[in-house]
Amino acid sequence: MKKIIHTDQAPAAVGPYSQAVAANGFLFLSGQIAIDPATQELKVHGTIQEETKQVMNNMLAVLAEAGLGPEQLVKCSIFMKDMNDYAAINAVYASYFEGIAPPAREAVQVSRLPKDVRVEISAFAAYPQEK
Repeated sequence: MKKIIHTDQAPAAVGPYSQAVAANGFLFLSGQIAIDPATQELKVHGTIQEETKQVMNNMLAVLAEAGLGPEQLVKCSIFMKDMNDYAAINAVYASYFEGIAPPAREAVQVSRLPKDVRVEISAFAAYPQEK
């Protein structure tokens, strides 16, 4: 069985997909881009750091709706338009894992992202096992 996760604290899906799906003890989070959930407007006119922060905040909002936090993330995928932004994206990303073990990850440059954003991040999380 699967459970669809949705929150108004993250942007609405811009296509035929769910913000996240919980199944078999895992949460599969769709890619997040820098859309302000309050206005549904892109926040891409600032720095890459500001764009990445919005992406991470959106992802954490979906995690929170599912009852999870960044410590339950097990795998993230970072897609960026320009590998020259790697260090700046990585610095913001790393700040969300201070004091906890970061998830596995890859970071790749792609030719184009939805709505021509500069960064998109998707993830998997695991629900804690009951003891």
